Amino acid sequence: MNGELDRDAPVFVAGHRGMAGSAIVRRLAALGYRRILTAPRSELDLADQAAVRRYLQHQQPAAVVLAAARVGGIHANNSYPADFIAENLQIELNVIEGAHRAGVQRLLFLGSSCIYPRLAPQPMREDALLTGLLEPTNEPYAVAKIAGIKLCESFNRQHGRDYRSVMPTNLYGPGDNFHPDNSHVIPALMRRFHEAAQRGDAEVVVWGSGTPMREFLHVDDMAAASVHVMNLPRDAWQAHTKPMLSHLNVGTGVDCSIRELAETVARVTGFRGRLVWDASKPDGAPRKLMDVSRLAALGWKAAIPLEEGLRGTYAWFRANAAQVRR
Repeated sequence: MNGELDRDAPVFVAGHRGMAGSAIVRRLAALGYRRILTAPRSELDLADQAAVRRYLQHQQPAAVVLAAARVGGIHANNSYPADFIAENLQIELNVIEGAHRAGVQRLLFLGSSCIYPRLAPQPMREDALLTGLLEPTNEPYAVAKIAGIKLCESFNRQHGRDYRSVMPTNLYGPGDNFHPDNSHVIPALMRRFHEAAQRGDAEVVVWGSGTPMREFLHVDDMAAASVHVMNLPRDAWQAHTKPMLSHLNVGTGVDCSIRELAETVARVTGFRGRLVWDASKPDGAPRKLMDVSRLAALGWKAAIPLEEGLRGTYAWFRANAAQVRR
């Protein structure tokens, strides 16, 4: 990439109906991009290699943002490990290789903070990748995301492409999945506390011990960071990455305990009962805090405080209660 993408250039956002992809579409539109290409699953199955190749060859996008993925919380990852690794590997290979075959020079791949070892030094630096064992509860998903990074690196090395990867920390915000079993921690807690408050329950059971530390990033901040990284001049990008380290962390650089998070969500939703911790349920990794110094040096920092973001997310949840995933 030689600099900021022209506002009239076509940009294909894969996964535009998901929380991350829809936020990136909003960000691109707000910045004045006029040719945002999207395709619902009914028109383009990203797991269909031939269909993806045909689509990219026909559309000839100037850039691709790969935000499509199968995602979920601890329960979903534990219950469907084969689905998580197989579907994500298929999507990544089809879109990244398909972009290369179509002559797309710039691509942005969205990964996840779960790529880092379970006991990585905190805060986690980009060079912690592949230095230790992964968290067992989401290892298949993490392996797929690592493969996406390496696909981008490999096409850069062999073919001179400029395919970049960003690793967002735990995301939340409008468009999240509020399924009672398969969602991530914030939407799961938000729905649970909302329903308990509506019923007037005296207590809510929360999974785990409450002691793990987690970092949370509003999806609109993630989208702003992603477009910022996509538009960085190539020399600026390369000055902060390496040939075998072509990814950047995206986060706030601040974490909190799950207990503190649950208490904040309870406050936001108006639940005034007691929190009961079920320590028989898995905690996951003890801490996951991102080192975001490289991204800060490239001119971007998160702007949405956690409680403010949670209040906005809760307002969206209430306004869309009939449409959220059941």
